[in-house]
Amino acid sequence: MIVAGEASGDLHAANLVRELYRLNPAVHVYGMGGGQLRAAGAKILIDSTKLAVVGLWEVLAHYREIKQVLGQLQSSLRDDPPDLLILVDYAEFNLKLAKTARELGIKVFFYISPQVWAWREKRVRKIKERVDLMGVLFPFEADFYRKHDVPVEYVGHPLIDHVEAGLSPQATREMLGLDADEPVVALLPGSRKSEISRLMPLMNAAVAHIGKEDPRCRFVLPIAPGLERELIVSHLEDPERVVLVEGHAYDVMQIARAAIVASGTATLECALMGTPMAIVYRVAPLSYFLFKRLIRIPFVGLVNVIGGREMAAEFIQDRATAGNVGSEVLRLLRDESYHAERRALLQEVRERLGSGGGARNAAAAALSLLT
Repeated sequence: MIVAGEASGDLHAANLVRELYRLNPAVHVYGMGGGQLRAAGAKILIDSTKLAVVGLWEVLAHYREIKQVLGQLQSSLRDDPPDLLILVDYAEFNLKLAKTARELGIKVFFYISPQVWAWREKRVRKIKERVDLMGVLFPFEADFYRKHDVPVEYVGHPLIDHVEAGLSPQATREMLGLDADEPVVALLPGSRKSEISRLMPLMNAAVAHIGKEDPRCRFVLPIAPGLERELIVSHLEDPERVVLVEGHAYDVMQIARAAIVASGTATLECALMGTPMAIVYRVAPLSYFLFKRLIRIPFVGLVNVIGGREMAAEFIQDRATAGNVGSEVLRLLRDESYHAERRALLQEVRERLGSGGGARNAAAAALSLLT
């Protein structure tokens, strides 16, 4: 059984499952996920897209639905126990499943670590009690778990193998109807509906601010898998100013001079594509109030966490204003030396992510628990 709870987890789970089938074609995979996991050959019992929420308040608002799905999966573990449970990210939900699996004697492989090194470090005790092996994406995570005597394997980041443009810059511009000399800003508001509702007003305001200062600038928003075009359109204040495209995120990043990016996996994708960015995030005020007191590291954006310093400017909660974000993007558009400096920092991030093969290594680690 494999369980992934949101779009980025669905992507990583899908890549892992493809490698599982390559390593052992006799394996049977089923569980919770989205379209990408289904396309990889897993039997989907529960569609995860409706559970993709973030923030304490947002989770509480969907608590009944989340609890119901958790109960369904726990019942499945009891009624038809698999040989292995693979949990992908989605920490709080998946650690509850891990507890049930441990009680039933089912081995557990946890792929993509919860950020226990950033906040709520005491969760590592639960992980040690409930998980047979952690598969982590970053070397510093492996060091953290070894310090706490948790079985861990550094598998590398799977994005290394998959982040690349499919089209040439010229072909991408032609597809989007953009002139060769028009500066492009990518808008990446996230893959969750809750992120869209919280971040699109900020992005709309930033678009207006930047467009006023630089009327030639074009804005392109690649719609994340699992999101409907109508949802994005309903949140656009000026649809004529923003070009929408289904997918093609890496092609858009390739031609973008700068990006406005929701904190999360997309910041790493931009780093791998060499696209300087402004990182933005907002959650419900109550969630932010609590998280601010729990987080133990100075950064939120993954590129900055990996780099250990500011590789891209962050605009979180009250700092996430059109003026702040717009000023950063305009500087990236106009200041050649600053733009080159940020690109060089992103190259450092790429080098720290390793040489690739993450999904294959993770699949091999998972299968090792079955032998």
